[in-house]
Amino acid sequence: MKVEVNTKNMKLFEALSSSTRIRILELLGESPKNIGELARKLGISSAITTRHILTLEEAGLIRCKNTPGKRGLQKVCSLVEDEITLVFEKNKKSKQYRSVSIPIGQYVNYEVTPSCGLASTEALIGMLDDPRYFSDPAHVNAALLWFRTGWIEYRIPSYVFLPQPIHAIEISVELCSEFPKYNEDWPSDIHFYLNDILLGVWVCPGDFGETPGTYTPGWWKNNSQYGFLKTIRVTNSGCMLDGIPLSNVTLDQLQLKPGKDMSFKLAVPPDTRNPGGLNIFGRGFGNYDQDIEVVVEYE
Repeated sequence: MKVEVNTKNMKLFEALSSSTRIRILELLGESPKNIGELARKLGISSAITTRHILTLEEAGLIRCKNTPGKRGLQKVCSLVEDEITLVFEKNKKSKQYRSVSIPIGQYVNYEVTPSCGLASTEALIGMLDDPRYFSDPAHVNAALLWFRTGWIEYRIPSYVFLPQPIHAIEISVELCSEFPKYNEDWPSDIHFYLNDILLGVWVCPGDFGETPGTYTPGWWKNNSQYGFLKTIRVTNSGCMLDGIPLSNVTLDQLQLKPGKDMSFKLAVPPDTRNPGGLNIFGRGFGNYDQDIEVVVEYE
């Protein structure tokens, strides 16, 4: 998640100003926990723990849900994000941008294997585990799609590429592994390509379905609910994933040309070490109400 450093986000920064709340985030990073568990590990009362939990929840850092316990309902807390990137306003204003949002159903080519499928925000598209339905004309309405191995390709339109020096290309998309229903301990090697150049590989830890996705429709139960928002950034210095170096691929290697579309491909090769599939969440599913967001930054 990206957070702009300004007074509008003071709740988040204030939530992080407490050592106790930081410790709560560390504990929830290990696994979801209820109020009682957190209080015992912190050595403080449940009442004080609850106040800290409310602060973190209001800041959007954690989510809580009531689940049945030995003594009635208990509030179980979990992290919303695993990474936060700070964005400083001065850096944004110093550059010129072109951007485009690509719905996840607007792919131009694919090759996938079961388990696979597509869904709009209202219903399934076609039949489950039948790759032929990825060619159904209704695929353009997909807000969630998944496959076990293979690849899916999108086209970034040429109008975002101006005839002037590019400083960076940034792409963000919500992803997780793919397992029938879900499996939160199911790693998958997700490969990223631009213009058929491999940018790098990210190992997703699982397919997440225990906690409902913030925007996932209520009818989509006992299935993949949300993923991680991954942000790829390519500059003349190399490629980053969520601000961490991913590879040495630079803009020059992508052979970008004005008037020519750019290919963006997501893949899980069958011969990779962890062929654990891929879910792509679009607007109306997951924890982020967005599609594939592309930003081209100019010098």
